[in-house]
Amino acid sequence: MRAMTSVRGQVHLWVAQRVTAMLLAVAVTVHLVTIILAVRGGLTAADILGRLRGHEGWLAFYAVFALAAGLHGAIGLRNIAAEMLGWRGRGFDLAWLGIGLLTAAFGIRAAWGLYAA
Repeated sequence: MRAMTSVRGQVHLWVAQRVTAMLLAVAVTVHLVTIILAVRGGLTAADILGRLRGHEGWLAFYAVFALAAGLHGAIGLRNIAAEMLGWRGRGFDLAWLGIGLLTAAFGIRAAWGLYAA
């Protein structure tokens, strides 16, 4: 039973890694295209911040972006540490989940700062 749980957990992490990768592909593209268009359109940083302020759509976009980035990075680092250093176990997995959520929280806080600025 223990091996089955481990396999199931690995499958869940694999799926989460792929889903967050897809979200990041879209989010990075939208982010970069938006920046390029804004700069080419002559907008200043103050103009951009003014447009982001109070806009729930951009807040939601950057919150999802930050959550996906935090979880994607933590899962990847967890896998590297497991393969290279042999670090495994439930406590180890929970620590990486905490790191991912903390990283995401920093990004979401930054998005909130843009929204509330």
